[in-house]
Amino acid sequence: MMLQAMETGKVHLLPGLFAERAEVNRAYLMELENQGLLQNFYLEAGIIMPGLQVVEDPETALLHWGWEAPTCQLRGHFLGHWMSAAAKLVAATGDVELKAKLIKIVDELEKCQKLNGGQWIGPIPEKYFKKLEREEYIWSPQYVMHKTLLGLMHAYQYAGIEQSLAILDGISDWYVDWVKDMEVKNPHAVYSGEEGGMLEVWATLYELTGEEKYLALAKAYDHPSIFRKLEEGKDALTNCHANASIPWAHGAAKMYEITGDDRWKKLAEDFFRFAVTERGTYCTGGQNAGEFWVPPKMQGHFLGDRNQEFCTVYNMVRLADYLYRFTGKAEYADYIEKNLYNGFLAQQNKHTGLPTYFLPLRAGAKKKWGTKTRDFWCCYGTMVQAQTLYPELCCFSEEEKDRLVIGQYIPSEVTWGEGEKRVTVSQSVDMKSYNAQAFFDEKDESQMSRWLLKFTVKANRHFTLSLRVPRWVKSAPEVTINGQKPESVEITEGYLNLERDWAEDEITVYFPAGLTLENLPDAPELAAVLEGPIVLASLSDADRGLKITGKPEDAIQPRYEHTYDVFPWQQSTYQTVGQAQNEKLVPLYDVTDESYTVYHTIS
Repeated sequence: MMLQAMETGKVHLLPGLFAERAEVNRAYLMELENQGLLQNFYLEAGIIMPGLQVVEDPETALLHWGWEAPTCQLRGHFLGHWMSAAAKLVAATGDVELKAKLIKIVDELEKCQKLNGGQWIGPIPEKYFKKLEREEYIWSPQYVMHKTLLGLMHAYQYAGIEQSLAILDGISDWYVDWVKDMEVKNPHAVYSGEEGGMLEVWATLYELTGEEKYLALAKAYDHPSIFRKLEEGKDALTNCHANASIPWAHGAAKMYEITGDDRWKKLAEDFFRFAVTERGTYCTGGQNAGEFWVPPKMQGHFLGDRNQEFCTVYNMVRLADYLYRFTGKAEYADYIEKNLYNGFLAQQNKHTGLPTYFLPLRAGAKKKWGTKTRDFWCCYGTMVQAQTLYPELCCFSEEEKDRLVIGQYIPSEVTWGEGEKRVTVSQSVDMKSYNAQAFFDEKDESQMSRWLLKFTVKANRHFTLSLRVPRWVKSAPEVTINGQKPESVEITEGYLNLERDWAEDEITVYFPAGLTLENLPDAPELAAVLEGPIVLASLSDADRGLKITGKPEDAIQPRYEHTYDVFPWQQSTYQTVGQAQNEKLVPLYDVTDESYTVYHTIS
């Protein structure tokens, strides 16, 4: 089974939790000053920034600090991420204001490239690559350049800015010469400086342009040691830097897309197997601590303040998305779903859009949020990109089987096909009752649940609508079509398949969620509480234990409140009962500045 992603711009977010978070992100992208975004490119090109020479207090300068400061070796990495995020939003929403800002950024980069001699377009000096050649320490220059290349590529690919492709043409000539030079002087230099993303970007540029030089550059980066270890069936990840390794799997997946060679697909699948399936995960879906892969099934030994670096969450979701499209296996979409709620949302400040570098999972933890212009950790970049990813994760097609697949339950609208075959499907949360008493009289928990979903179909076509049945569903889904229950419902390989002649139809689906406990394999006395895919955190500064003698629902009961927020009824909020000290539990993604505890000692 091979699923096709929807063409960019064919899926639009509808009002809801994910749209709100995407809008907060968009506001942050617009808020940042062009001068701060471009500062390190200007400095490298010798451009004097207006007004800075008379600023006495650096606090008042329109500059970015932290990892973007001119004194940091990783400076300039964020602009590439910013460009990628802006380009995706322009393609998805037609955002004219953001596109104008992106065009101005590309104009300025073109100016910098000309001042640098026509090829180099980096926020760092070329001599950093001399250090790679001499095997002297330098902080990840290929990482920085990869973000720049990717941002320019996305500006062309998604926002249609041809000028950015011309800039890429110049810098790729620089890389062609450097790679050729390293073949003689030091072949290892190509595989240093956190270079993992280069394979994917060169392969994608070849896919977009057909130019042989990009394929040659991809081949120069296509045989790292991690691939050799994976092909030998070895765990190539344990105790290795997580985010430096994941982009290699992206490269393998992209090479499979452009070559069809199953070797590349197997590399991507084996990477995921070693990273997730055999390693195990935290309840949130993450697998790492302190930026490094935790040894298999040893998550409990590493509970602390430095769990789940956000870059790894984002990049593993991207890998799972590749594999979901290649195979159609629902397990990959389940993995994505858990990480969306407990990573993409949980590590974004819902008020400012700013990230937390790590997601602490120790008892009594607090999230440490970044500032708007003074930190710029790597996770700033992946966070602004992550919040633009939602539309492309929602829907897919399997054209040869006339099948539309809903992969994620995110309020959205998709347009599939053209002309007489045009289909529009919208999905939203369908909370039927604003009357709390009606809920209690009818004992129908679906009426106030986020998992009661409505799909509206407008079509004149026979096709199959496939809805993923999440693995967390505690009993059979409840389905109606135009208010009637179908005589039978087919569920195969994790999908609820509805095949019929569609016109103007309405479907409701309820996925019963329930509460579950997820124990740590190496600390089975500790467990997290989840509602469906959503991790619940108690608002407490310590692990006070949970006494659960039967089902979790006996000790943890829901609390409802009418709201004027994204949901008309408060969602996924609970209160413990019968405990020495009862506590409130809320979605981990809703925790902002409070102390919280995820893992509890169960008795």
